[in-house]
Amino acid sequence: MTTRLSDIAAQAGVSEATVSRVLNGKPGVAATTRQSVLAALDVLGYERPVRLRQRSEGLVGLITPELENPIFPALAQVIGQALTRQGYTPVLATQTPGGSTEDELTEMLVDRGVAGIIYVSGLHADTTADMQRYERLRAQGVPFVLVDGFSPKVQAPFISPDDRAATALAVTHLVSLGHTRIGLALGPKRFVPVQRKIEGFVRTVQELLGLAPDVIEEELVQHSLYTLEGGQAATSALIDRNCTAVVCASDMMALGAIRAARQRGLRVPTDVSVVGFDDSPLIAFTDPPLTTVRKPVPAMGQAAVRTLLEEIGGTPAPHSEFVFMPELVVRGSTASAPGDRNRA
Repeated sequence: MTTRLSDIAAQAGVSEATVSRVLNGKPGVAATTRQSVLAALDVLGYERPVRLRQRSEGLVGLITPELENPIFPALAQVIGQALTRQGYTPVLATQTPGGSTEDELTEMLVDRGVAGIIYVSGLHADTTADMQRYERLRAQGVPFVLVDGFSPKVQAPFISPDDRAATALAVTHLVSLGHTRIGLALGPKRFVPVQRKIEGFVRTVQELLGLAPDVIEEELVQHSLYTLEGGQAATSALIDRNCTAVVCASDMMALGAIRAARQRGLRVPTDVSVVGFDDSPLIAFTDPPLTTVRKPVPAMGQAAVRTLLEEIGGTPAPHSEFVFMPELVVRGSTASAPGDRNRA
């Protein structure tokens, strides 16, 4: 027990006497100090004494499209931690090919009496989907928040990154390196984030390189799947059109882009520059480390939870879209255009 007290005290940065007071539920300990001791317990893998375990305020559902793309587990972790801190128990429900649909997962969560639901990259992002499903959910009295996607037909709070700014940041970076033939690899056009990325890309390429919008969309935009293989296929097509740089709509696609270049005997970034989107966990350790546009995951996840809890508490946030600014992270997968180096 003494060893455990000293370990916890060292981890929390407090005295053993303070740890003892917290573990025994004694008064006279500041709330922040108490939280530090409980966090130290969790970090060191000790179980909290029964009397200190938070009573759950209820279940909150989190529906994600898949977990293969590391950005979704990263977002789920932020949301889960924020919910737990507020005394709620997160329930992660994931769609898989051939498995449960979003509607089935919603029904399952509602049947279990969840206090609310957070949807990440759900059908609300698909312009061809029927948005009535969300109005039916609202009619059942279930609060919900929608992350990554937007529809004016749904009365709810939306949390999004600025997708237009994301592609503008990437294109501006590549043009500054001397690239004049820049491609965009992204998912199916029916998704709102895809449409917004195209808008930002077309506008920036038009402004900086003087190309006509119809030429940009026809020659420099390639739709595929949001997977490594999708990025590889799209980049192959863009390299065939003499692109020296490719902006990808996800880091997974960017890894496929690097593979496509190498299959052609091209080097990244010497012959082809590649930019990703998300800044997924571990993406800084790829070969080469990936230049990417960082999605503001912590801010978005915390905002989604805060907004949902306001809905649950009966003081709903405005039913509008809260947009978060992404950030360009320059690493080793972008360099000056091959022609620029030759002139130098």
